Amino acid sequence: MKVVRYQRNNEVFYGVLKGKEINPIEGELFGEFKIGSQELKISDVKLLAPIIPLDVIAIGLNYKKHADESGQSYPERPLIFLKTTSSVIGPEDKIIIPEAAPDEVDYEAELAIVIGKKAKNIEIDEVSDYILGYTCSNDVSARDCQLRIDKQWARGKSFDTFCPLGPWIETELPDPDNCKIVSRLNGKVMQDSNTSDLIFSTRELVSYCSKNFTLYPGTIIMTGTPEGVGFARKPVVFLKPGDIIEVEIEGIGILSNKVVSF
Repeated sequence: MKVVRYQRNNEVFYGVLKGKEINPIEGELFGEFKIGSQELKISDVKLLAPIIPLDVIAIGLNYKKHADESGQSYPERPLIFLKTTSSVIGPEDKIIIPEAAPDEVDYEAELAIVIGKKAKNIEIDEVSDYILGYTCSNDVSARDCQLRIDKQWARGKSFDTFCPLGPWIETELPDPDNCKIVSRLNGKVMQDSNTSDLIFSTRELVSYCSKNFTLYPGTIIMTGTPEGVGFARKPVVFLKPGDIIEVEIEGIGILSNKVVSF
C-alpha cells in the first residue's frame, strides 16, 4: 500500500495511491482509519512530504563502501545525528542552496523508515510490529559546515529544504535490507548500490534507536547513504542551481527535487 499526503483545495489529506488514482483515508493514519471510495486523479493534487515527522533521526556511515570512500572505519554501533523537522520538503519541492553555506552542498540517497506506533526498548524480532513503512529520502548536506567550519553535523544537515522525503510511504516493502538504491544528478547515475551493504540493518537501527529514545508515530529514521556522494568524488561534485537530483529505491519509487539559489 502506498500512503500519500496531498493538498487539494488548500486542504491537506492522507490517501492511498492505486495506479494514478488516490483514495482518501478516512480517520487517523496512526489509529483507526478506512480507505474511502472517492477516487482522485494524482494529476489533480499536489503531493506533499508523506509525513511531517515528530523527529528525524539519521544514521551516519552505515554503508560499508561509503565508509571506505570516506576513509573511515566501520562504526561499532550506529552513529546517530538529528535533522530539524523544518528541513523537510516533499517530492518536486525545491532544495534551496543556503546563503550561509552555498559552496559545498551535497546529496545523499537514503532509505527512510517511518515508525507506526510508539516504540521504547524493543528487540530486533519485535521491530516489524512498529514500522508503518518506508520512503525515499535525501540527506542534503553542507559539507563545509559539517566537516570543517562547525566540526559537528547539526547545522550542515539541517538548513531549510535539506530533508526531501517521498514520494509516498510504501507499507509492503518485501525486504528493506535488500533493495537497489540509486541517485541521479541531471540524469547521470551518481550512487548505485543496494541496502544489503548496510552495516546495521533496518531492524537493528530501529531497536537500537528505541533503546536510546522513545520513537513516536511518524518518527523518521534515515538509514545512511551508499558510496558515490559528491564530496568523495575526484573531482568533487556539489549541487548547484538548476540541478535535478533524484533518489530511486526499488519497491518504493522516485523522489525528485530541483535545486535553486537562495
